[in-house]
Amino acid sequence: MEAYFDNSATTRCSDAAVALMQQVLLEDYGNPSSLHMKGVVAEKYIKTATEQIARILKVAEKEIIFTSGGTESNNLALIGVALANQRTGKHIITTSIEHASVYNPLIFLEEQGFEVTYLPVDAQGRISMEALAEAVREDTILVSMMHVNNEIGTIEPIEEAAKLIHEKNPKTLIHVDAIQSFGKLRIYPKRMGIDLLSVSGHKIHGPKGVGFLYVKDKTKIKPIIHGGGQQKNMRSGTENVAGIAGLGAAAEELYQNFDEKIERLYELRDYLVAGMQALEGTTVNGADGRNAAPHIVSVSFAGIRAEVLLHALEERGIYVSTGSACSSNHPAISGTLKAIGVKPELLDSTVRFSLSVESTREEADYVLEQLAELLPMLRRFRRH
Repeated sequence: MEAYFDNSATTRCSDAAVALMQQVLLEDYGNPSSLHMKGVVAEKYIKTATEQIARILKVAEKEIIFTSGGTESNNLALIGVALANQRTGKHIITTSIEHASVYNPLIFLEEQGFEVTYLPVDAQGRISMEALAEAVREDTILVSMMHVNNEIGTIEPIEEAAKLIHEKNPKTLIHVDAIQSFGKLRIYPKRMGIDLLSVSGHKIHGPKGVGFLYVKDKTKIKPIIHGGGQQKNMRSGTENVAGIAGLGAAAEELYQNFDEKIERLYELRDYLVAGMQALEGTTVNGADGRNAAPHIVSVSFAGIRAEVLLHALEERGIYVSTGSACSSNHPAISGTLKAIGVKPELLDSTVRFSLSVESTREEADYVLEQLAELLPMLRRFRRH
């Protein structure tokens, strides 16, 4: 049996997305900037995907900019806003548990003379509202917070935070990395007070290499890729029509009967968590219940190196990760796990299991059975 539990790294592309992309790549392959009929047809695919995404978020179509994925969306939001608003101020706030695609652009901005405040989190991975209130200043131009943590699944109180920020400084813009929350939670940027929102296609059963950034109308932001000005002069480069079409199709499919799908996913997560907690020497990290996203379970296994367990599970057809997939080729101790106070001896013993709407109870049972068999064996042979 195979059990793919690494959906936070990437998901299987949906059949509908693949079929549509094949149609674009083989039949409707025109350049959307071309004036002839092939170009017009290609442009329609982009328009359809824009309509699909705008409808899900309840935003205007002109507020959607397609990118190459979550990393580019985060870079455009952070660097684009910083460059456009630096005369107002050079102070940015973020949290201590962000993804590398937020941290590294902020390090770049610090090198350009911007000041960044990193907010602490509690043992569940949630930010402190008091610390946030203290951090917002007259010269704070941007606050960037992830909606769902990619390693432990904790949901940040975005709406509450946005309200507090805007009360303290109405000019401060709010960017949300929604790469792990889009397709798992209802997100309405206007109601939640979000000015910019990053999403990636391959986390929601769309293709890799495509994503989008929601930019609230009239937000001051500068492009970071210059060229032909294809997307309202905000993002140059010939659009990835097939990818964009696949992203739109995947998003629309995922949000159909959405509440039922997510309730079933939460039930499966609860079942998996209960099973993990029944195993000896395990600690489930992050928030619990509905304070966590429905698809991520972070577990520390005392006395076992995460990488050893990962490969032992792989031999039995079970695929998991030791943390953020973007960092998995360069193993390092997770900053998120440190930030939430995971015991030092467990930092290198933590595995992430991530589900999707395609995951099943049978797969969860198989994972729990194999763990029950493997854990005592691996502990017996570990180095003393």
